[in-house]
Amino acid sequence: MEFPAPVAPAHACPAYYRYGPAVPESPLIVSVPHAGRHYPAAVMEQARTGRDGLERLEDRLADLLVHRLISAGYCVFIARQARAVIDLNRSENEVDPAMVRDAPLRSALVSSAKVRGGLGLIPRRLSALGDLWKAPLPWMEVQRRITEYHRPYHEALDATLSMAHDRFGHAILLDIHSMPPLSRRDGLPPRIVIGDRFGRSASGRLSGLAAEIALSHGLEAAQNHPYPGNYLLDRHGAPLRNVHAIQLEIDRSLYLDASLRHPAHGLARIQRIMLDLADRLADELPQGDFAQAAE
Repeated sequence: MEFPAPVAPAHACPAYYRYGPAVPESPLIVSVPHAGRHYPAAVMEQARTGRDGLERLEDRLADLLVHRLISAGYCVFIARQARAVIDLNRSENEVDPAMVRDAPLRSALVSSAKVRGGLGLIPRRLSALGDLWKAPLPWMEVQRRITEYHRPYHEALDATLSMAHDRFGHAILLDIHSMPPLSRRDGLPPRIVIGDRFGRSASGRLSGLAAEIALSHGLEAAQNHPYPGNYLLDRHGAPLRNVHAIQLEIDRSLYLDASLRHPAHGLARIQRIMLDLADRLADELPQGDFAQAAE
C-alpha cells in the first residue's frame, strides 16, 4: 500500500524527496532515510522473497511522522529508494563481500558488526528470512546505486546543513527512524531512543532536552541504548563546528496498528510530539551560543 506525500515536494530525484524552502528558515534539518518504498522491477526480479519480506527492512511508514514538520516549513529529506535497494545509514565501503561479484582486488571494503550481521550497504539477509537475494550483485551495480542514490542524499544533507549553519551559526540534523517495541525486565521499556553516538555527534544539551520533551509527553526515553546511531550521525555530526546530529528511534506500536504495518489512531499524537520536539530543539540555543554549549 502506498501513502501519498502530504504536499508536493520542493525537489524530487531518484534518491529523495526534499520538502521546505530552498534556504532553511530554521537551524533544524530533518532526515528520514529508511522510509523509502520504491522497489524497482529489476530489484524484485533478484529477490528470493516477496515484497512483504523486503519491507521488513523498512522503518515502516516513518515518513508519516514528519508530515507536521513539513507543513511547518522545516527542510525535510525523505528517501525514495527502499532500504533493500541501498541503506543510506551505512558508509559507501560497508559492503558485504558476499553481496558482490567482480569487486576490484584493491577495493577498500570495511567490515562492521552490521555488515557481519547481513545489514551492510546492500542488505544481504534477515535472521527471520535468511538470504534475501538469488545471487550477488555485479560490482558496477553497487557503484551505480551509490552514485545515483547514496551520494546525492548525503551531499544534499551536507549542503542544506551548511546553509543552515551559515544563516544561524549552528545546524541540527534530526534523523528519524522507527524501531520494534522493546522489552525491559526492570521498569517500563523506552518508547523513544535518542542517539548521539555517546556524545560524539551532538551536544548533550540537545540530547538531554529531547529526552525531557519525550518524558513530558508521557513517553519513556533512553539515550544511546540500544541505538546510538550510525553512519548518518558520524558523517554529519560535528559538535565542535556547531553542527549537531541526533537520531530518534520511535516505537512503531505508537503509531501503527497491531500488525505494525498500517497507521493507527496514535499517529496524530506522535506527529504532534514530533513537531513539539523539533520546535523546541530548533529554539534551544540562540545564534552564537553553540560555541559555549558544545561538549
